[in-house]
Amino acid sequence: MSRRSIGIIVNGVTGRMGYRQHLVRSLLAIREQGGLALPDGTRIWPEPILVGRDEGRLRAVAERHGLTDWTTDLAAALARDDAEIYFDAQVTQQREKAIRQAIDAGKHIYTEKPLAESSAAAMELVRAADAAGIRTGVVQDKLFLPGLRKLKRLVDGGFFGRILSVRGEFGYWVFEGDWQPAQRPSWNYRVEDGGGIVMDMFPHWQYVLEELFAPVRAVTCLAATHVPERVDEAGRPYPATADDAAYGIFELDGGIVAALNSSWCTRVHRDELVEFHVDGTEGSAVAGLRRCRVQHRAVTPKPVWNPDLPATEDFRAQWTEVPDNEEFDNGFKVQWEAFLRHVVAGAPFGWDFLAGARGVQLAELGLRSAREGRRVEVPELTR
Repeated sequence: MSRRSIGIIVNGVTGRMGYRQHLVRSLLAIREQGGLALPDGTRIWPEPILVGRDEGRLRAVAERHGLTDWTTDLAAALARDDAEIYFDAQVTQQREKAIRQAIDAGKHIYTEKPLAESSAAAMELVRAADAAGIRTGVVQDKLFLPGLRKLKRLVDGGFFGRILSVRGEFGYWVFEGDWQPAQRPSWNYRVEDGGGIVMDMFPHWQYVLEELFAPVRAVTCLAATHVPERVDEAGRPYPATADDAAYGIFELDGGIVAALNSSWCTRVHRDELVEFHVDGTEGSAVAGLRRCRVQHRAVTPKPVWNPDLPATEDFRAQWTEVPDNEEFDNGFKVQWEAFLRHVVAGAPFGWDFLAGARGVQLAELGLRSAREGRRVEVPELTR
């Protein structure tokens, strides 16, 4: 058995997602399991090169995990011959410039979404990466959640018959920062810093809807800023200029209608922080992060509307749990493994820069719909 080391520049490692999901639960987890095995017996061994702007925080992360390879100089990291992959988990506004540097350096690139701040900029990155002949990937982690993998199993198996509609609820209450510290960075609520829930969540909804059901052909969106003032990490009040809630209707191929609500201003009264309710002619399902429950046509009860009497049925008890049937690994780690196989062994990988550009496009069109108060069609994006 041989070991194939691969240097990976991890930029933005001091942020919440870059640190927890990508470094600790993905790259270091792959090392803890002895590397990533290929069919020929070779094991891919990630060698993280940590990059960030804050030297103190960067050093602390490295020391916590026994890592020694870190720098605040991105250009120096990109100049290294042993660094084959560049990964970006920075704030959105910093991403495009860094990715262009990585393309110029000839690195394969994997990045958090959104790929860029506009679909035009995203498509420029697509073309630049194609011209450079590098392999690219964009994080689409929701596809690897246990609940959605069970849901895809149902779709692929024809459980629903003809799918009619999808209803989705995502969100939770993000503290304003006065009584309690906010759970999300303050830049998320400033449009001038690339914040906003439409740009954050619509790229997710694009790939979830397309991969599980059908491509999105039109969007109608109402975006709102429900909390107009928040308090930042230093305790200073600031105006919240970005949308913190979005109510979207997505028209899909085949007549499927998806209504998805996204909000950082809602208190949770559901089993999981995100849930999708899918209705079809033959059955329905409710899927979340981990669980998925179903009700088939043959066992659907007959509810009767009667507002004069209290409900006596336990509606939730009338649904059946979909079994795991396999062990589900961390979704970020699963996609990292797929990208590493893609880079090292040429294995197929469908979530490239073009897929990421489609997510940016849907967010952009959702914001246009909200500004103009109308339905907006989604044109095909191609190379």
